[in-house]
Amino acid sequence: MNAVALLVGLGPLLGWGLFPTIASKIGGKPSHQILGATAGTFIFAVIFAIVQGIPMPSGSALILSIISGIGWACAQIMTFMSFGLVGSSRAMPITTAFQLLGASLWGAFYLGDWAGATSKVIGIVALIAIIIGAYMTVWSEHKTSEKSGYLKKAVLWLALGEIGYWAYSAAPQAAHIDGMHAFLPQSIGMLLVGIVYGLVQTFNKKNDESPLKDSVSYKQIFAGFFFAFGALTYLISAQPDMNGLATGFVLSQTSVVLATLTGIWFLGQRKTKKEMGITVIGLLIILVAAAVTKFI
Repeated sequence: MNAVALLVGLGPLLGWGLFPTIASKIGGKPSHQILGATAGTFIFAVIFAIVQGIPMPSGSALILSIISGIGWACAQIMTFMSFGLVGSSRAMPITTAFQLLGASLWGAFYLGDWAGATSKVIGIVALIAIIIGAYMTVWSEHKTSEKSGYLKKAVLWLALGEIGYWAYSAAPQAAHIDGMHAFLPQSIGMLLVGIVYGLVQTFNKKNDESPLKDSVSYKQIFAGFFFAFGALTYLISAQPDMNGLATGFVLSQTSVVLATLTGIWFLGQRKTKKEMGITVIGLLIILVAAAVTKFI
């Protein structure tokens, strides 16, 4: 792996690692966050497609790519909702674990990635390790019924969100379209969800949200640029002449470390010294297990 490939491969570390912290810092409700983030991603994708001269796909490739973006945006709404319950530093390791579980099981049972009994055993052990690592990141030294209630609700939202994240990854594979060509139509699907969800919340008389008018939505475009940068560098990194799919995927998962730590340091999501130590160990377990699932 040369230095350029490594730098590109670590692009998601910055993009996806800082995205949840920046979105949380800017603030607003999930409706503001998803509208701004998807608008930022769409702007980024349009500029990239124009600069690179990438044509818009057609037919089933276009439809499935848009569905892919819709899946991501629906899942991200649930992730933003979980941020409000337990904070990004606790939600990100959980959602990463769910995504790793979903991607690994999809690869094993649909794509046939784990050939042979030995690979399947190692893979299952790695998945169990991911679950243990995720649990360690949310372990609390001083438990309360309120904290436990919020955590259970957040885990439920994140588990439901995995369906959308799975669609985000699986739909382009079903369409046999590479990530570079899927990027723009995915962003269209994302933005459609952001706008529709914003309209629904605007006309919901139970709250006072006006995402299409509130300035915080447009500030969230900045956060969307970070997500798009992470997504784009991952797509480039996963190409065979760069890092390849397996190495590119593992490098991209380092983003969970930065997302968790910046949430703790910059958003005041405090942990005790013991909780911090166990969290770091849990993150390392997740990263090692993610590498195992991709290289067996």
